[in-house]
Amino acid sequence: MQTDQPRLAPLDPSDWSDEQRQLLVGSEMGNRVLNIFSTLVRHPKLMKRWLVFGNHVLNKSTLPEREREILILRIGWLCRCEYEWSQHVVIGKKCGLDDADMRRIKTGPGSEDASALDDLLLRAVDELHADAVIGDETWRGLARHLNQQQLIDLIFTVGQYNLVSMALNSLGVPLDEGVPGDPEIRARRSPSG
Repeated sequence: MQTDQPRLAPLDPSDWSDEQRQLLVGSEMGNRVLNIFSTLVRHPKLMKRWLVFGNHVLNKSTLPEREREILILRIGWLCRCEYEWSQHVVIGKKCGLDDADMRRIKTGPGSEDASALDDLLLRAVDELHADAVIGDETWRGLARHLNQQQLIDLIFTVGQYNLVSMALNSLGVPLDEGVPGDPEIRARRSPSG
């Protein structure tokens, strides 16, 4: 069961140290710092190093944006991470995903109306989440669509966002203002869900 209240609340800008302020400069979106950053900045040394890796995965990956977002959304969904899911629904729609894609991502692999690549991406996330390995059949299918660097980026994207989902869920990072949550995730998090 995840917490509904922040265990470590996002730091108010008036409480930022000079080191924290330097880390957060440039991380603003819509003239505000996202709650993930204003929470993780409580550990500046870790955040500084994590940002380098996270920046690669989100902005410098060899994967096309749409495929990257499918991976991120699926692992966020599997981890029941409302913050991650909700942020990346917004990002995913800017990358060409639509409501039908979001339903397929929630449902997982096996949808008759999914492209072969989309289905393989979903299958890879599920396999990594369940067994920490992509199975041979899924790997062979992915290798018909992705080059070696893309295959490596796929693994690291799922791993990065699995880690981020664990941190967000455990720390209780609240949704950012204006980002709609997902009642299905909240229902799946509840003891009866």
